[in-house]
This record gives sequence, structure tokens and C-alpha cells, in this order.
Amino acid sequence: MASEIEVFYDGACPVCSREMAAVRRRDRRGRIRFADFTAEGFDPAAVGVTREALMDRIHARLPDGSLVEGVEVFRRIYAAIGFGPLVALTRLPGVAHLLDVGYRLFARNRLRLTGRCHDGACELPPPPASRHA
Repeated sequence: MASEIEVFYDGACPVCSREMAAVRRRDRRGRIRFADFTAEGFDPAAVGVTREALMDRIHARLPDGSLVEGVEVFRRIYAAIGFGPLVALTRLPGVAHLLDVGYRLFARNRLRLTGRCHDGACELPPPPASRHA
């Protein structure tokens, strides 16, 4: 069975890695393809966005090649593992707004919140080394 969604996540983020591990355990039908964009050899050009955009917010690719990002990615992956009724609640106007705001705050502060800032600076980490280097 082909995957329903390919999710691009920050594998160097402890919170992000735990979340994707929990989703992976529940993905018994293999509907989700997981891609850690911090892994060695990952090429963001294959996604069609910059590394900075991937670091800015979570992205996913649908079978037709279109991209979704932010909270919509979580809706899609949770629907793929059988949480459709819960996902429907996240689309309610007030709930959707709160989730969007909360996710943007987390994503913007993810490096600081996960202890990946040094000397008061939260700079984008260097890209992983290529296997061909």
C-alpha cells in the first residue's frame, strides 16, 4: 500500500522526534512515510522548499505531490492513523484558531524550548553532511 502522506520533521528536535515515534507506532498500515530532514544526505530540494522553510514549520507531501504545512500536517497524519473524529474537532473555528496560534508559537520557539540555543543565540543548525562529501 502506498503512503497517504509523507511527513518532513525535525529529527534533532526531541519533542518532534517523540511525536513522530508515537505516530509511527500507531501507523500499523504504513500510511505515513517519515522523513527526518536533519538526517545526513537529506535534500530539501527534493521537497521543493528550502531548509529554512522546513525548520520554520512542519511540512508534508500528499500523494498528488501537493504540500501541506503546520497544523494541517498533524490533522492529516492523525486521520491516517484512525483519529478522524478527533481531527474533525480540530477544524471547529475556535479550536482551529487556538491550535494554529499554539503551533506557531511552538514552532517559532522550538530551538529555545528544546535546549538547542547556545550563548543566547538560536541559529539555524548547519545542514547535515552529505554522504557524498
